[in-house]
Amino acid sequence: MTAVGIDAIEIWTGNLKLDLPGTFAPQKGEDPEKYTKGLGLHASSFPDSYEDIVTMGANAAHRLMERKGLEPDDIGRIDVATESAFDNSKPVSTYVAGCLEQVFEGDFHHANKGERKFACIAGTQSLDDAYNWIKAGRNRGRGALVIATDTALYARGDAGEATQGAGAVAMYIDEDPDLVELSAEQGYGSADETDFLKPNQQFPSVDGKRSVQVYLARMREALEDYEQVAGDVHPDDFAYAPFHTPFPGMVRKAALLAYRHVIRDTSIEDELADEIGRQPRPEAFDDDEAYHDALREYMDSLKETDRYQEWYDATIDPTLSISRNVGNWYTGSVHVARISALKQALEDGRDMTGETLLVGSYGSGAQAEIHAETVQSGWEDEIEGLNVDEQLEERYDLEWADYEEIHDAHNHDVDSDVEEFTTPESEFVFDGWGRMGERKYRYVE
Repeated sequence: MTAVGIDAIEIWTGNLKLDLPGTFAPQKGEDPEKYTKGLGLHASSFPDSYEDIVTMGANAAHRLMERKGLEPDDIGRIDVATESAFDNSKPVSTYVAGCLEQVFEGDFHHANKGERKFACIAGTQSLDDAYNWIKAGRNRGRGALVIATDTALYARGDAGEATQGAGAVAMYIDEDPDLVELSAEQGYGSADETDFLKPNQQFPSVDGKRSVQVYLARMREALEDYEQVAGDVHPDDFAYAPFHTPFPGMVRKAALLAYRHVIRDTSIEDELADEIGRQPRPEAFDDDEAYHDALREYMDSLKETDRYQEWYDATIDPTLSISRNVGNWYTGSVHVARISALKQALEDGRDMTGETLLVGSYGSGAQAEIHAETVQSGWEDEIEGLNVDEQLEERYDLEWADYEEIHDAHNHDVDSDVEEFTTPESEFVFDGWGRMGERKYRYVE
């Protein structure tokens, strides 16, 4: 059976940077380590005044298509995943296609276009849609362009303000992929939740403590469901585990929960028993409260073991290096984690061909998905083609007053006219408003 997966991937970060320990923390009167060690964040990326979800998505897609030598006729489907859309009817994918038609010969008139929304998991859902479309034989030899693009902006003073970020990830899905093959097996955890939502408003309403609980609960359910179809997961089965990363501190919690689950009834649990005891089983307790108290005590001990810390450092930490410096990209975050892991493998000279990634996606509201990906032989060329480090290095470093201005520039409720901080070059830019209130774009050489 022909493999289907991600043939190419590209990233585009907002052109501005906010230093969290150096600029944000002093203004908040807080210890910088609250951000660097607590949240696990060092900086956030922001869009300049001429950037938005369309320009970032189109720029990532443009770079991908040029690098891979793709033309519009090669693409039969364009799906954009976002929770930052500005139109309740016209999908962002049509704007992106219009941008790309400015720089390529031909058009996308025969490509199916759509927009996916389910908070941060929509990027993975779009990936699944493209996979199914190709597997069904409806692609006519063409690939699919999947773009996850968001501006994760919070109200000033909101607890989530430090986790803000902006950027896009573009992926080309095709047969015989160069980067990763997607597994047919998936696991889901889903429930009607109100942990994070935007009811007819730009900025999210967030129940922070509840959001963490829901994230962990849905991830656990998805892992259990995945094992029903793929068999029990063992820590040695996969090289990296990219998770949805609203901030790295959340992934630390998810990783510990996942590790406890996958070592249960294995030789690893047996080997650790002399050091920290065996995992509590609910049947050994008279009530749920006593069981959960024992479970928390066990996990606190597990986190401190050399065995767990070595696994975390090898399998989870490499997925977080980019996120630490860009913040939350909503639909793009788990895909940034995949890039981060493979980038680290390339820098370490590690041969990843044939290795497995266990990918954990999540979206508030709420749903999680677990699936596996097998790294393909062309992965090195794909990751070498990225210029992530250059993009991060070239961002404009915002002062506090600059940050206040740019936040207002992207706040729909504030009428502001902010001068650009950077000079656009070889990229798409927002170019004002059309006669029906639509957003217009142009390409700057």
